[in-house]
Amino acid sequence: MTTNGYVQILLYLSVLLLLAWPLGLYMARLYSDELPAFLRWSSFVERGLYRFCGINQKEDMSWTKYALSVLAFNLLGLLAVYVLQRTQEWLPLNPQSVTNVTPDSAFNTAVSFASNTNWQGYSGEATLSYLTQMLGLTVQNFVSAATGMAVLVAMMRAFSRRETNGVGNFWVDMVRSTLYVLLPLSLVLSLLLVSQGVVQTFAPYQNVQLIQPVTYEQPVQDVGGQPATEKTKSVEQVIALGPVASQVAIKQLGTNGGGFFNVNSAHPLENPTPLSNFMEMIAILLIPAALCFSFGFFIGDLRQGKAILAAMTIVFVALLALCVGAEQSGNPLLNQLGLDAHATSQSPGGNMEGKEIRFGIVNSAIWATATTAASNGSVNAMHDSFTPLGGLVPMWMIQLGEVIFGGVGSGLYGMIVFALVGVFVSGLMIGRTPEYLGKKIESFEMKMAAVAILTPCLVVLAGTAMAVVSEAGLAGIANPGIHGFSEILYAFSSAGNNNGSAFAGLSANTPFYNTWLGVAMLLARYWIIIPVLAIAGSLASKKSIPVSAGTLPTHTPLFITLLIGTVIVVGALTFLPALALGPIVEHVHMTNGR
Repeated sequence: MTTNGYVQILLYLSVLLLLAWPLGLYMARLYSDELPAFLRWSSFVERGLYRFCGINQKEDMSWTKYALSVLAFNLLGLLAVYVLQRTQEWLPLNPQSVTNVTPDSAFNTAVSFASNTNWQGYSGEATLSYLTQMLGLTVQNFVSAATGMAVLVAMMRAFSRRETNGVGNFWVDMVRSTLYVLLPLSLVLSLLLVSQGVVQTFAPYQNVQLIQPVTYEQPVQDVGGQPATEKTKSVEQVIALGPVASQVAIKQLGTNGGGFFNVNSAHPLENPTPLSNFMEMIAILLIPAALCFSFGFFIGDLRQGKAILAAMTIVFVALLALCVGAEQSGNPLLNQLGLDAHATSQSPGGNMEGKEIRFGIVNSAIWATATTAASNGSVNAMHDSFTPLGGLVPMWMIQLGEVIFGGVGSGLYGMIVFALVGVFVSGLMIGRTPEYLGKKIESFEMKMAAVAILTPCLVVLAGTAMAVVSEAGLAGIANPGIHGFSEILYAFSSAGNNNGSAFAGLSANTPFYNTWLGVAMLLARYWIIIPVLAIAGSLASKKSIPVSAGTLPTHTPLFITLLIGTVIVVGALTFLPALALGPIVEHVHMTNGR
């Protein structure tokens, strides 16, 4: 790695952690019912929402009622997005007169945005109206992110409460996450992005004259009805516009990732400059990192939050170094053929395929690692064009369970589940009942933790196996062979862990993939949320155990190592055989010149 690469990574991590600290303290106070003085004037809006919706904000819900509220609210959001897509042709704010979305694609997209996955099997600027993008997708970007934050808050309360059946009020947690965290941050980021050239308008698409006409071969049919081509000359281009900046801001801050344009944040009107690129990368991991500090502040032991953040950061940096190194090493096949003009024996060049020149290799690799560390899924480069090892990093980062920072809320509660497994295993090794943050970890918590950890693994591997043995699954592969398998594995890994990014060489907008990836997204989101809330309910009902000589300290380097080992071992044992059939063997073939 070059000195410039080290500087860029160090700058990114430094700014991220510097901003995460005050935001984490702010959110901890917010969820502890200590609204900062500068925001107390807006509390009438919050109270007005509760009165309008008939919500008793003082109600303390059991974990079952909390879970039912989550499911009911998300189901309503899913149905709303589905109906909007199926009727957009007749609704306002549709200057391009786009038609209604097909049932299978509408189902996939509705599930995707309700579950905070934001997988997109369609081209946004060609498929959705402005109204659908704003009222459907952007709104879900807020509330699906707020849902994850609310579930985390319920989990945090479980450690601070003693012998109670309540874990909080979902409606209050969700409203406060949206009103006091996501909305203000999105407003600030939207204005900053507009200053860099990200578009925000209701104007229709613009036709502009090309500086230099383009001639290309257009597929046609000859007089006999046979496929043929004819030369076509294009003298103008259609520039897609829309209310982009507002959607981009929350897509990054809420770890949603769904882009307004088809090429997502590689598009010059969605991410035009290196500064906009840096701000969006910071936004991807800002709230997940800050929530680690919130966790420590909330439970009264900041060391616990720092320990989890340290574990996340160590894994992130290690895999980021692998990704950057693999991409800067370039494609050995091109180097051997002398096709890399910048390669020398001392400096083999780099892999710029699928990357924007304005961002370069390091920023593309940072983004790819960050977007898959979080359950974000937005891209500023095409992961399908990464080298095998470079592409393995974002794929495996997803397969680790989206807990290395992870989604807003969901990443931290996922990591806490891994922490419970870690202390349970360590407790068994010394013959002592495991404890975590003053609560005994018993069989019920372990059963729920197993469901939460194994459900995404089962969804990914079963879905991939089904796709590679079915005609409909194989029909979507554009690159037969090893890389085609990697594309399918990545697609189900992305859907099964609520990420949303893709290797992009897979034609996934088909009834087969729209349906089964939608099912994968539903299972992976809600069959983690329900066990997590069950764990929260169980822990909240328990007594607090004082620290003793046999208590495993959970803030030390030893525990950080144990936590990292638990995450890595689960990911390695589950997915290493599949990875060996995809990117690993592809790397071996590439380095051997085959």
